Parts: sequence; structure tokens; C-alpha cells
Amino acid sequence: MTFPFTIRNQFTAGISTLKAAVSMRQEILDYHKKFYADARKENNNGAIIFGDYTDAGRTDALADILMRHKIEVRSLKNDVTKNGKTYKKDYAYIVPKNQKNSRLIKAMFEKRTTFQDSLFYDISAWTFPLAFDMDYDENASLSDAGDSYDNSTPSIAANQEYSDYGYLLSWNGYNTPKAINQILERDIRIKVAMKPFTLDGKKYDYGTIFVPVQNQSKSPKEISDLLYNLYLKNKGIYFTPPVKTGLTEGIDLGSRQFRALTLPKVALLIGDGVNPYDAGEIWHLLDQRYDMVVTKIDVNDINRKDLSRYNTIIVPATYGSPENEVVDQLKEWTRAGGTLIGYRSALRWMSSSKLLPLTFKSIDNPANNITFEQRSDFYGAQNIGGAIFETQLDRSHPIAFGFKDDQLPMFRNTRLFIEPHSDSFRNPIRYTDNPLMSGYISDLNLEALKNTVPFQHNNYGRGDVIGFTDNTQFRAFWYGTNKLLMNAIFFAEEM
Repeated sequence: MTFPFTIRNQFTAGISTLKAAVSMRQEILDYHKKFYADARKENNNGAIIFGDYTDAGRTDALADILMRHKIEVRSLKNDVTKNGKTYKKDYAYIVPKNQKNSRLIKAMFEKRTTFQDSLFYDISAWTFPLAFDMDYDENASLSDAGDSYDNSTPSIAANQEYSDYGYLLSWNGYNTPKAINQILERDIRIKVAMKPFTLDGKKYDYGTIFVPVQNQSKSPKEISDLLYNLYLKNKGIYFTPPVKTGLTEGIDLGSRQFRALTLPKVALLIGDGVNPYDAGEIWHLLDQRYDMVVTKIDVNDINRKDLSRYNTIIVPATYGSPENEVVDQLKEWTRAGGTLIGYRSALRWMSSSKLLPLTFKSIDNPANNITFEQRSDFYGAQNIGGAIFETQLDRSHPIAFGFKDDQLPMFRNTRLFIEPHSDSFRNPIRYTDNPLMSGYISDLNLEALKNTVPFQHNNYGRGDVIGFTDNTQFRAFWYGTNKLLMNAIFFAEEM
């Protein structure tokens, strides 16, 4: 089948669909009218509340998506506590259930684990608050709702303050990696806290960023101006009041528990044998969301490239293994101090080549009492087309810096199951005993998934090798796990 022939097929199908729609005009209009009429009869009282008091950027991103779908979103009048979760004003929103797109709201927020069928054309779970790793409650009160959300209204800016010692920045914010990258691009030294501490009565978590003022290539005023501009331009970037002293409760700001960060110089493998969807999602996150320089390197050209220009190489999911020469070059580069990050199917050849030794769990699934005619449905039911699963985090590990809670929903559409490392501290992310949160998975696969790990790290020479079994950037709407890749890029040397 030639390419021009396939284009003509698509065009013909499009024209025939339009003709059919015209001929069925009245039926379609009647269906449209009945759809909304039936929705109005449903019980749509109350509201949904969602938010994350540590990350206004990610919270607003979810609100923006709802608004683009013509869903009304309201601000929060006052702080609210529901089922042990705190929703703070300016960090949370209310969605009234009684509105035109009530059924769409239900579909976007529902968690479903039972289905009439076991075969899916696409993913089986779209639960948006889980995709955003967002606290939410479907039984909120409209009495807590304030004015309509308006994303065109700028946040009220805090006054600029100066320090002769330094500034602290929470790593929780979705946009913080973008700010940190821009600081490093300007040759300003910054450090990351490996342990929590308390300063002036305020608690700071793992991953807090420290920007010292002295002994920098920029003046204290230049540093202050830069940080203030970053705060103004990036939602959810919060620098604390200026630091006056390095003495804290816990680790001091000058201690070895604050580790220096390096400007990421990232290359992304593309081309033959690389999943283009995965590669595109990674590129979009780094280039479009975080304004990070990313060099795309074709696998077939890697032997002609000077890899010493990069300190991080990302390998998306691959179809099979690259040529031995490519693997050998990646080994040499990693051994010299690079960070190699692999995704999904790439982990198989990374393991077999000893870059990242892994133990894969095998599944015995004989087709008992299955006829020849039923074979396709049998094997189709064993696919994990895309569902949401709960993991347990060790937030003291650098891969988990910046997450508020110990539980993290992760998207999975692969049957790659990795046994945990014998050293428990090497398993900072682990699927729980009851991992299914939303979507379809066969009983056999669910049992296999329990207590496996979606992340592993290995020291290779002077470098680091990191592997993820799951796509942390799925279709660019899975905001909740984007921080995992950023942690791998910025903090690999501390793992």
C-alpha cells in the first residue's frame, strides 16, 4: 500500500463521514439535545474540590484544562479541610457539579476499576486529579466557592527583598526546575538539601534549593533581581524571605548535606528503533515546559557525535536493542561520568548489557480452555493498555524530592515487571499491595505488579544509570510524575 493511496483513503473516509452526518442531521441534533436534557435530570448537586497547597503551578494547570473544556471553575473563599486533606485558598478550586458539562466532569474525575469488557482500543483510565497527583474530594460544598477562576489575572506579586547571605526555594513547585535551570545557565552556584531542616520556625523539606549570594559571578543585587523576575514569570515559584544566617535546626546551610548542582546538558536519542511518541513527550516536557536545551541525536549518527558535550542522555522506549557499537559508546560515556536515563522497553537491553542489572518477573499464563477463535481476545485481555496504579515513595531518596505525600499515582501501559533490589533503600518507588486505582488490568497482571518497582538506579563507573518502567510524561497531560524525570536529571549524582 503506497503512501499516496493511504492519504486518499483518509480523505475519502472524511468526505463520506461528512456526507453521512448531513444525511443524519436531524438524528444527530436530537441526540445532542437529549444528551443534555438527560444530564440535567441527573443528581448533580454539590461540588468537587481539588488542589495542592505546595504547588500552585500544577493546580492551575488542571484548572486551565477544565476551563478549556468549558467547565466552570471557582476559587476557594477560605481554607477547607475534607477527609484529612487541607485545601488552602489560592491553592485550590471548586468545580460545581450542576453545569452544562456535568457528564464530562464526572468522566474526568471518576475512578473506575470494573468494566463489562476486557479489550480496550485505548487507555482505560482518565482520572485527571490522579494524573496531576492532586488532592481532591467529590463531596465538597458550594458554600466554599468564591469567584470564577480567571487565568488571565496575574497573581499579586510580593515585594522584592534582598539578602547578603542567600535565598531558599521549595522544590515542590511544578515550575521550579525551569527556574533552577535558568539560574544555572547564568553561572550561579546553587545547592540542594539532602535532609529536612528548620529555619526561623519554618520547616523545609528534602530537596529545598539554596542560592548563596557570596562568592558568585553575579552581584547580590543581580542575583536578587533574577530570582524576583523568575518568581514573577513562573506560577508556583516561591522564594522564602531572605536568609540572614546559615545556622538552622537540623543541617546547616554550609554543611555537606547541601550538594552543588550542575547545569544539565541533555541529549535525547531518536530515530530508528526509538518510540517516536515517547521521544516527543520527553522533548515537549523539556523544551516547551521547562525551556531546557535538548539535543536530539539520531541513533544512526551517535558514533559520529562527541558525547562529551552532554552530561545526560535520555533513551525513550525502543523496539529491540541498538547495535553493539551504540551500546558500547553509551557504556564508555556513562563510565566517564554521564547520566543515562532509560524508559520502558529500553530497560531490557540496558539490563542485558549490564548497564542496569535488573531481575524481570516472568508470568506463566497458559491458554487453558481457549479455542483458536478465542485466542486474540485472550491475549488482548492480558495487555495493560493504560491504567493508574498506586506507588509508595521513600521521600528521603532524591528521585522522590518535591513530592508532598508518600503515595504517588503512576500511569502504566507496559507488562514490564521488575523485582525489587535486595537492599530496601534502593527501592524508593514501589507498587503497593493493592495498587489498582483506576482502569483495567487482568487479575494475573495485577498479582504480578504488586510490590514490584518502577524505578531503579545503578552506579556505572563514575556515572549513573536510571531506569523507569513507566512513561512519566504520557501524552503531555500526566503532570503528576513529570518531577521524576527532572529529579533524575538534576539529582542523579546524589543517588
